[in-house]
Amino acid sequence: MSSTNESSISEFLLLGLSSQPQQQQLFFLLFLTMYLATVLGNLLIILAISIDSHLHTPMYFFLSNLSFVDVCFSSTIVPKVLAIYILGSQIISFSGCLTQLYFLCVFADMDNFLLALMAYDRFVAICHPLHYRTKMTHQLCALLVVGSWIIANLNCLLHILLMAPLSFCGNNIIPHFFCDATPLLKLSCSDTHLNELMIHTEGAVIMVTPFVCILISYMHITCAVLRFSSPRGGWKAFSTCGSHLAVVCLFYGTIIAEYFSSSSSHSVGRDIVGAIMYTVVTPMLNPFIYSLRNRDMKGALRKVLTMRFPSRQ
Repeated sequence: MSSTNESSISEFLLLGLSSQPQQQQLFFLLFLTMYLATVLGNLLIILAISIDSHLHTPMYFFLSNLSFVDVCFSSTIVPKVLAIYILGSQIISFSGCLTQLYFLCVFADMDNFLLALMAYDRFVAICHPLHYRTKMTHQLCALLVVGSWIIANLNCLLHILLMAPLSFCGNNIIPHFFCDATPLLKLSCSDTHLNELMIHTEGAVIMVTPFVCILISYMHITCAVLRFSSPRGGWKAFSTCGSHLAVVCLFYGTIIAEYFSSSSSHSVGRDIVGAIMYTVVTPMLNPFIYSLRNRDMKGALRKVLTMRFPSRQ
């Protein structure tokens, strides 16, 4: 009987953000607005980079990939949240839950890798400017991005394959607005020690290694800037990193607070706020950060917004 009960749960109930009708309407409008801003802002970044030949450089190549990943990241979660409020159904199947978790993991890893690649690009540009063109070739940039996709998919596939055989019995309520690994493991009546071990070892290595690379890159960049004979030249060189640094702080700040803080200090409300920050707010803010602090990007976006398409006779 126990095995029958364990295998009987094939779907979960996402509690969402609130059960109050008025608050649900508010959250629906808020999520819809942020999602539209995310999609529109990131697509404008991609379009601006693609049509402006001055932006066909490694830095903007990585930025266009980051914008694409951010759109996919939000699209993995927000449409399901909106559907819950529109249709009134909070049910998600076990396979649907694992699928959402897989893509969430992939796009989070890709955000992580791309931020590291952008830091490396700034390191080469500032610390080795004479060798920038020979080191940061189009072939190398494409290879780095493809390699990042492969590693991200293999990493997330490993976690999903470990999650798939788990049995769930009794409670099937997920106190969240999407399928995340931590609340899902808490519902399992199987032994989840291996899953937790892999998350805190292999998963942590995947997240921490790019972050360490970013720190090392900026240590070298700072040392190089301090050696500049002209303070104005040093500040101008370092200012090209301002947008990237802002995005790094926003992304890693929420990730660390969500997954690497003490579990005893966690609460459902705090976890949900942290999840909203890195899944919805951060992808929405990235285009604004890069466009507001970057003169070249401002010019390219101005061209896109003032484009005139020939009318058909």
